[in-house]
Amino acid sequence: MKYLIVGLGNPGIDYMETRHNIGFKIADELVSSLKGSYEHGKLADVAYLKYKSRNIIVIKPSTFMNLSGKAVNYWMVKEKISIENILILTDDLSLPFGKIRLKGKGSDGGHNGLKSIQETINTAKYSRLRFGIGNDFIKGQQVSYVLGKWSDEQSNKLDERILISSDCIKSFCSIGLDRSMSNWNNK
Repeated sequence: MKYLIVGLGNPGIDYMETRHNIGFKIADELVSSLKGSYEHGKLADVAYLKYKSRNIIVIKPSTFMNLSGKAVNYWMVKEKISIENILILTDDLSLPFGKIRLKGKGSDGGHNGLKSIQETINTAKYSRLRFGIGNDFIKGQQVSYVLGKWSDEQSNKLDERILISSDCIKSFCSIGLDRSMSNWNNK
C-alpha cells in the first residue's frame, strides 16, 4: 500500500514559523518520527518512509500555497497513488487552535491551497487533516493572521499538538480513514 501525505505551506524562511505553514511542520514531525529525510524533487521536497508495511511518500510543495495542486497531481500520477490514499495537511481558521479534524471530503473553505488541489485533480473527495489555527483577528486582517507567527501561548502547546497530528497520520495509513476519524477527531 502506498500513501501520499502532503503538507501545505509556503517555501522559504520568511514563512517557516507562520500559522499557514502548519502542514509543513506536521509533515516534518512525521518524517522525523519515522527516521526519514527529504530530498529535492520535482515541485516538492519529498521523503520516502515505511510504516507498518506501508510505503509513505511525504511531500512539501515548493510551488507556494496557491499552486499546491500542481505538486499533488504530479506526485499522485508519478507514484500511482489512488485518491483514497492521499492525505492533505492544512491549517484551518474555523477550528480553535490545536484542534484536529480528519475528513474524507469537503469544500476548500476559502483555503487557496485546497482550492488549487481541487481544481487540479478535479475532485473534493480526498482526505485532509485540518489543524485549527483559530480566528483571533480583526475583520480584514485574515491574510496577516495566517501569515503571522504563533502567539507565545500557542507556541507553548504547538509541539504536543503536532505530535498528536503525526500520530493521526500514522493511524490513517495503518487503519484507514473511518476508524482514524473515530479515534482522532476532537482530540
